[in-house]
Amino acid sequence: MRIVLFLLIASLFYACDPDRLYERNQDLENYQWYIDTIPAFGFTIDNATVPYNIYYNIRNASMYPYYNLYVTYYLSDSTGKIISSRLQELTLMDQKTGKPLGDGMGDIFDHRIQSLENFKISSSGQLYF
Repeated sequence: MRIVLFLLIASLFYACDPDRLYERNQDLENYQWYIDTIPAFGFTIDNATVPYNIYYNIRNASMYPYYNLYVTYYLSDSTGKIISSRLQELTLMDQKTGKPLGDGMGDIFDHRIQSLENFKISSSGQLYF
């Protein structure tokens, strides 16, 4: 399946304070996201005593032909064990008017989606999102 869309995925990991722990952007080739394209992000948690808020960003162009997008995320530990996963419906545009939602200028819009809030990691180490 092919989605014609200018899309940028970023994983953002925050401790409960405003300091950003990790951020990485993933551009999609030819601005198209194919079903077999699975962006992956690896990062290290040094302090397992602090709860974390985990976000990802989606960037789309106003020419995206649908008002929503479904994304499933998986968070796994260094052994490959899935710690958390969820299918999220992201509303990118107003369903009735087609007006783009999110922050943006021109025809590009950013959407910050919280996947986990105050998430406690059981032990320090490498995680994959």
